Amino acid sequence: MPQTPLLTGMLVSRGYNNKNLYQSPNQTKEEGYGNAGLCYRDNALVSGSLEALIHHLVPSMDYYPDMRIRKLAPRILQLLQEWTETFPYDYRDERMMRSLKELTQRMASGDELYRKVVHQMIQVLIRKLTTLSQYEEALVKVNATATDRLTVLKAKPQAIQRDMLSVCNDPFTVAQQLTHIELERLSYIGPEEFIQAFEKKDPLDNDKSCFIDHKKTSNLEAYVEWFNRLSFMVATEICMPVKKKKQRARVMEFFIDVARECFNIGNFNSLMAIISGMNMSPVSRLKKTWSKVKTDKFDILELQMDPSGNFYNYRTAFRGATQRSRTANSTREKIVIPFFSLLIKDIYFLNEGCSNRMQNGHVNFEKFWEMAKRVSEFMVWKKVECPFEKDRKILQYLLTAPVFSEDTLCLASYDSEGPENNMEKDRWKSLRYVPSPG
Repeated sequence: MPQTPLLTGMLVSRGYNNKNLYQSPNQTKEEGYGNAGLCYRDNALVSGSLEALIHHLVPSMDYYPDMRIRKLAPRILQLLQEWTETFPYDYRDERMMRSLKELTQRMASGDELYRKVVHQMIQVLIRKLTTLSQYEEALVKVNATATDRLTVLKAKPQAIQRDMLSVCNDPFTVAQQLTHIELERLSYIGPEEFIQAFEKKDPLDNDKSCFIDHKKTSNLEAYVEWFNRLSFMVATEICMPVKKKKQRARVMEFFIDVARECFNIGNFNSLMAIISGMNMSPVSRLKKTWSKVKTDKFDILELQMDPSGNFYNYRTAFRGATQRSRTANSTREKIVIPFFSLLIKDIYFLNEGCSNRMQNGHVNFEKFWEMAKRVSEFMVWKKVECPFEKDRKILQYLLTAPVFSEDTLCLASYDSEGPENNMEKDRWKSLRYVPSPG
């Protein structure tokens, strides 16, 4: 994939431009505390030393950040409420939970109102963490069922009784059920998971940092695995050895229609997964089958998701979907599911392309503002409730139907349409010794 241009359109709402992230703060207004200052541009904080930030936030005998604050407890409690609401997975770490309880107990010890607020906050947090655990257990069961079905398929390759079309032959309904899966899995990805995935040790930080040594969730990785599963499932459905060319062509056209409906819904992740599956070499090499397919719609979809120009066409379509979402009156129009791998890549290159600290040791706030902007947009998209009615039978099939490995797909493809050149013949000969599909 072409590398994402760094920092495109950065922080437009704050009046920043791309070069500001690399710019020395010499031309900014500096609020000094000895040699450690805070730097502002257009009245917005852009960098500062850690010492100055602490000084700015913590009151002392002769310094008060806000003279209107008579008590710090309400503000601290508000901060904790927002933290536990926005970043609940941080508190899967027992040390974090212990620190939270110790702090809130001190705050609530002398005030009945604080006690009630603290109790409610802790209960909400525990419910969220319990729900996450239940979701993870459900994923384990789903994956186990898929593995069991693949084991049966390995033992009896001809025992394939069902395919997608036998479960549902309506592309719109399948696209709706795919959107259910996408939105559910998105909803469990916490914003802190992006930070954990891309955090890197800053050479200016000491080794005394705590609470960052263990990753407590894997919802981000599970979502990427779902994309891969859908791609391989599409390829498996097409390459199943029991199908004839006419049947395979029909399956291809069906998934093209599903992909188009995903595009119309705003489900770009499923759209790209389907296109990726159809572009796998075991599928793309089936020239005789493709000759029976009306490919006009597929060509249009491929053009929309073309990676050239750093996915220019996709990004244009995606901007249109997000604008529609912002002004939408119905939940149906609010759905925006990004091509997740590209979103991750954008955030990765933003993180790698800009240092956490500037050359003078200041914390690079502009970088973190942009990171926050990207993740905040994602949080809006993942909160949309799916408006479509669930079909348990279709969902179960999409989540647990056995999928072929890459080698087995190749073998099935060669069985469907024989190898055409020496390279394919050599590959086919080596795959013939694979004992069974899997």
